[in-house]
Amino acid sequence: MQTTTSWQANLLLLTTAMIWGFAFVAQRLGMEHVSPFTFNATRFLVGAVSLLPVLILYRLKKPVAQRPRLLDRFGLLGGICLGVVLFLGSSLQQIGIVYTTAGKAGFITGLYVIIVPLLGLLWKQRTGMGTWMGALLAVVGMYFLSITDGFNISHGDLLVLVSALFWAIHVQLISWFTQRFDSLLLSLYQFLFCALLSWLAALQWETISISAIRAAMYPILYAGIISVGIAYTLQVVAQQKAHPAHAAIILSLESVFALLGGWLFLGEILSPRGLFGCALMLVGMILSQLLPERRRKSVSYELT
Repeated sequence: MQTTTSWQANLLLLTTAMIWGFAFVAQRLGMEHVSPFTFNATRFLVGAVSLLPVLILYRLKKPVAQRPRLLDRFGLLGGICLGVVLFLGSSLQQIGIVYTTAGKAGFITGLYVIIVPLLGLLWKQRTGMGTWMGALLAVVGMYFLSITDGFNISHGDLLVLVSALFWAIHVQLISWFTQRFDSLLLSLYQFLFCALLSWLAALQWETISISAIRAAMYPILYAGIISVGIAYTLQVVAQQKAHPAHAAIILSLESVFALLGGWLFLGEILSPRGLFGCALMLVGMILSQLLPERRRKSVSYELT
């Protein structure tokens, strides 16, 4: 039963990665009309609103005594922490992409699959050899998938690199808070706080245009309802049963789906080098799941 639950969580994470990957197409199209903070502010607000019907139905099905309070102090604290980290990660990545290539941004962002288990060591999380091998293969795969020219550190590269750290922190924080508070409420809180911070940033540094937001309506709706409202919630639900390092490796596959989305909708060509990178990443994901499982079965067999 535990193994089945784990694979169900991994399937939800893979679905999340697919949604996020295709969201890169929506983000590119949306950025033709609005600026980064405005785009993030609108999509996270739409994501929060889209989650409300699900949250209401979920609460109605529960007995009154089991419903978490809407204004719970711990839940709000978790939402603020997640919202701040989500704001920093999404903002730095979105701004950094303006100053670097999409390939470099994809590779550098994917480095969070290594940062997650490294952060986990700080609070004594166990990370098996399969996870390390999978993470290494995933990073090498993303190199072949994304890097097409000489690798040099530019202003944009540094911004995206810092954003990777915040994505790793976000993965770890979700794993910690979802063990202690309702996952749907946490999703709602983090979306609202991220949207609020993005609106404040947009008011400070950008010119907000209603006509521009209307022009970017379809990319915003996809990025808000599907990528934020659905995918981030799937991530929160799945990480209640998934190891943070495993989750990071599976979620890193969003770069594969981003490349596929570019090929399908933007006419981008997938090179043999890119296919090789995809293969390495898939092997890395499989190794991260099979090797630890084999070791647990081996130990159980010896004890019996």
